[in-house]
Amino acid sequence: MSEIVGVTFPVPKHLMPRFFQDGKTVFIKPATVFKELRSGMKLVFYQSHEDTGYVGEATIKRIVINEDPLAFFETFGDAVFLTREEAKAYVESQERWQGVRVRKEAPRKRSWMALELADIREYDTVKKPERFVPVGGRYLRE
Repeated sequence: MSEIVGVTFPVPKHLMPRFFQDGKTVFIKPATVFKELRSGMKLVFYQSHEDTGYVGEATIKRIVINEDPLAFFETFGDAVFLTREEAKAYVESQERWQGVRVRKEAPRKRSWMALELADIREYDTVKKPERFVPVGGRYLRE
């Protein structure tokens, strides 16, 4: 089996400038596709919604897991690419979509991850991936 060298996650096009122009250095999302990630690996930004494809990359400096995504704002301040309000709205939208069966039981807390990034760079052209990039992300292999 090939070696995992990084990960790719979809980010809506309208949020991409936050990494490339606004200097945001912390990517947060529900913790999917992370168990094999290590510091020093690569995060490749997959632009979703329009002009889809790989648009840039960064080196993962640090990985932090927490059940409360708002705690990342205490740790990283405004380096987080989402605003506190956007993160809060995302959590609320996820809770709304929980199935009826799930609501009967105590809701299971879902872990979130923060990837602190270094050496963020934008590509000159959009690169089309060989395979589809799902919402949860996908490991990159060499």
